[in-house]
Amino acid sequence: MPTSDRLLALVAPIVSSAGVELVDLEYGGGSLRVVVDEPGGIGTERLGAVTVAISRALDAADPLPGRYTLEVSSPGVERPLRTPEHFRRAVGQRVTLRDTGAEGSPSRRIVGVVVAADDEAVTVRADPERPTEEPSDVRLHYDRIDRARSVFEWGPAPKPGKGSKPGAAKRRPSGAPTTRATRGATT
Repeated sequence: MPTSDRLLALVAPIVSSAGVELVDLEYGGGSLRVVVDEPGGIGTERLGAVTVAISRALDAADPLPGRYTLEVSSPGVERPLRTPEHFRRAVGQRVTLRDTGAEGSPSRRIVGVVVAADDEAVTVRADPERPTEEPSDVRLHYDRIDRARSVFEWGPAPKPGKGSKPGAAKRRPSGAPTTRATRGATT
């Protein structure tokens, strides 16, 4: 059984019994990365408890040769999309994905909005490659997707106003009285 399958068989029941979702599991370069979540986002206490449970199970089963680092985290704002359920939850959201490429074709990167997802494939309204083109719907079967994640879009930066800068002293008109507090007395 491949290492990734052994790790999945060991970690998945622990995560499930903790009542959280296993979003992703990757092993490589001496690191085991486990991504977990729950509706509304996972808190640090729950994340810590899941980390301890996984660490104890790994210590007992010893499925990995040599030293490794265990990283257990939440998916963050740009979460990986691996399963049909992940894509169903991402309907209406911007995503980026890399397909494996058809036979003889290179892989390609697609950025767009998920418009539909079923048990076999996801449909993405892909951003046009040129400004003069219209968006097009691309349907990809899950086995043709190499990597995918949601895309967090930052809002525009606030425009500078005419107000004062944070921390800058406010100017007062010349001749205006000065009020200064000294040990509770006002002068």
